[in-house]
Amino acid sequence: MREGRVLATLALAGAAMLCGTEAAHGIGSCSITAVGVSFGTYDVFGASPRDSTGSVTYNCLSVLGTITIDLSRGGAPTFSPRQMQKSGELLGYNLYLDAARMTIWGNATSGTSHYGPVNPPLLTNVTVTIFGRIPAGQDASAGSYTDTVVATINF
Repeated sequence: MREGRVLATLALAGAAMLCGTEAAHGIGSCSITAVGVSFGTYDVFGASPRDSTGSVTYNCLSVLGTITIDLSRGGAPTFSPRQMQKSGELLGYNLYLDAARMTIWGNATSGTSHYGPVNPPLLTNVTVTIFGRIPAGQDASAGSYTDTVVATINF
């Protein structure tokens, strides 16, 4: 039986991708920034999952076509579950596109989906919510768990 405080924080890094194949993907210029998901204190004895949100904001200067946004696996070998770490210990979690936390936000592989495709409004900040969840019932020791996920905009 473990006791103590488990603090969980997810850092998000943004990466803009420029595609040069006009016919296949469109061309343009977009920026992306992210606000990480901070789960706060996870109660190892709690019966309910720990939910929190973060966000990705994008702004496109010019795009001919649609965009999608992918989130990486972070430090985990798979998308389900993603894993936060503390000195080799793991705490499972995941990131979702929907408030019901049913659609895992990934890169459209391994049962995940990406945001989009959408036609972005030009010169306008668009903020998309990231819904995070740590499932209940994990045996985790006290301390701070972290992971870094990269958000990538594709156009």
